Amino acid sequence: MEERNIRVAITHGDTNGIGYEIILKTFADPAMLELCTPIIYGSPKLAAYHRKALNLETNFSVINNAEEAVDGRLNLLSCFDEEVKVEYGTPSAEAGQAALKALDRAMTDYRSGLYDVLVTAPINKATIHGEGFSFPGHTEYIEASVGNGQKALMILMNETLRVALVTTHLPIKDIAQHITRESIIEKCTIFHSSLKRDFRISIPRIAVLALNPHSGDNGLLGNEEKEVIAPAIEELASKGIQAFGPYAADGFFGSGAFSKFDGVLAMYHDQGLAPFKTIALDDGVNYSAGLTLVRTSPDHGTAYDIAGKGIADENSMRQAIYTAIDIWRNRQNYDEPLKNPLPKLFHEKKEDGDKSRFAVRKKEE
Repeated sequence: MEERNIRVAITHGDTNGIGYEIILKTFADPAMLELCTPIIYGSPKLAAYHRKALNLETNFSVINNAEEAVDGRLNLLSCFDEEVKVEYGTPSAEAGQAALKALDRAMTDYRSGLYDVLVTAPINKATIHGEGFSFPGHTEYIEASVGNGQKALMILMNETLRVALVTTHLPIKDIAQHITRESIIEKCTIFHSSLKRDFRISIPRIAVLALNPHSGDNGLLGNEEKEVIAPAIEELASKGIQAFGPYAADGFFGSGAFSKFDGVLAMYHDQGLAPFKTIALDDGVNYSAGLTLVRTSPDHGTAYDIAGKGIADENSMRQAIYTAIDIWRNRQNYDEPLKNPLPKLFHEKKEDGDKSRFAVRKKEE
């Protein structure tokens, strides 16, 4: 039986940024429509405006419900009827509300099982804030909306590097108090499970970064390494998780040591993302691990400085779609052997059909 196309929901993000540009450029390639069935959550009027302003030729079909999505087409689901003014490169509450309406509709449709994976175009966290959105970012919003108690883990990744974060969107002055043994163990455990199930790495090796410069310099520059991070690594080892460190972040990335590990657990946002974006800005993907919903996004922002100029690179959006599909398929393959294992183990018949494997073993005994 031919495998059906995976349904990929794509929210349009901030409508004054490059969201529509990178979406339309991505699906200008007909091969993408053979790989998946895309459903853009947005506005036909806004999509048409961006297409004309940017002189793009990508066609799309307007639908009112996700059930109407057709394979082989770029489906655009109308999430609202209100007129929204496009002002390239300008933050506005109007654009923020347009982004939120698309996200809300996507969350509702996911609960109804109307698509398989979600890819989000960039939002402006300042303009989207307000009634209905009081979260630091996409990850926290999705966790609250459809997590059902599951904890999300932000992973920034490309083909050669995966960086996960213990803390995400926190002011620097608040970070140290949130670096606890419990938080490190929780995040590293989620990371380990994701590397096994989502990326099919049998025995993941995880590097854990220090919090302080020079890994605390034996207590001279802070005690978190000795009192919190190292004990957490020891406890993880007792649970069979191969975690190593703590490593001073500058030397770890500068020497290329990250290439020897399957994943890197950073203590805070810029510690992990500054080196990651230096290494992988053009093809980086943001993945929200730990949730039933597979959600990815390009690893860049609204790019107001180039919005409307037609020069945005869609590669990160394309990689986000590829990654979401790969993870969805990896999960299916990982979970399949775990379904009803006893019948497969004890009731498989011999080729001549006369005796079960279990019966043969009993006779030999």
